[in-house]
Amino acid sequence: MSKQYDISIIGGGPAGLAAADSASENGAESILLIDRAFAAGGVLLQCAHTGFGFKEYGRSLTGPEYSKLAYAKIENNRRITVWLDTVVLDITKDKKITCVSPERGLQKVTGKAVILAMGCREQSRGAIRVPGDRLAGIMTAGVAQRLMNVFDFLPGREIVVLGTGDIGFVTAAELVEAGCKVKGIVERYAKPKGLQEHIDWCLDKLKIPLYLQHTISNIHGENRVEKVTVSKVDGEYNVVPGTGFDVDCDTVIMSVGFRPEHKLADILGVEYEPSLGGLIVDAEGRTSLPGFYAAGNVVKIFESVDGVVEQARAAGRRAALDI
Repeated sequence: MSKQYDISIIGGGPAGLAAADSASENGAESILLIDRAFAAGGVLLQCAHTGFGFKEYGRSLTGPEYSKLAYAKIENNRRITVWLDTVVLDITKDKKITCVSPERGLQKVTGKAVILAMGCREQSRGAIRVPGDRLAGIMTAGVAQRLMNVFDFLPGREIVVLGTGDIGFVTAAELVEAGCKVKGIVERYAKPKGLQEHIDWCLDKLKIPLYLQHTISNIHGENRVEKVTVSKVDGEYNVVPGTGFDVDCDTVIMSVGFRPEHKLADILGVEYEPSLGGLIVDAEGRTSLPGFYAAGNVVKIFESVDGVVEQARAAGRRAALDI
């Protein structure tokens, strides 16, 4: 027999937490929040740097600090049930969700409305087709952050970072401050993409080399990364032959962008924007499928957590008012 809730929310990051809080404030009596992680907070749990919470809390917080405050808003709310360490296996158009966890086993739940708040995924080596050997020591910046800041484990000792997004710069800086040597940050564009404060942190304070209009053209090694070849790129971002040089390293970290996580939405047939991958919603978070809403980075990649929360609160409010 299925358990029934007014609203089921899939994803317990900042979007899911904000949507749950907003839905409760707007009259939803029973809300289920499901997340596959061991703690609510999403990607912010691994973000040890500050810069979160200016709009919501009026001060600069680390990711874990922000997550703790966001979770505290709903923790003792009797209208909201939170299932952590729980993986959604299936979802149907009539809002039936099948999920599994070590604590509860296989569960089936139904809701009058469903809010999709699954966040986004980092693009990996395969997404940008970096050639070379298949080796240990190749990972995304988010994985490196998680190893360091959640599990207290260094991902490597001598590192090359590909990409100049903010997460790439922040991860590079954290690695240096943890005692690692970042031997270079490689970017195919003519200018770095991160915030100026992160650029200054890495280049001016930590003196990390930056190779603009370059890319990693090959990765070499036996069992683990031993070196990479860095080459210039032309105006169409193709490798320029004869320009490569080798950099010895044991780890390659990719910071090459994000894609909204819409696998569950694909099961439902919810419409999404093909080039960017975000679910198509109206101003209040309604998707193309009646009774289904979307919140946060599953809609688009937001520049800040403030944007995520604002859009998620609108989706939670509309879901509560529609049921």
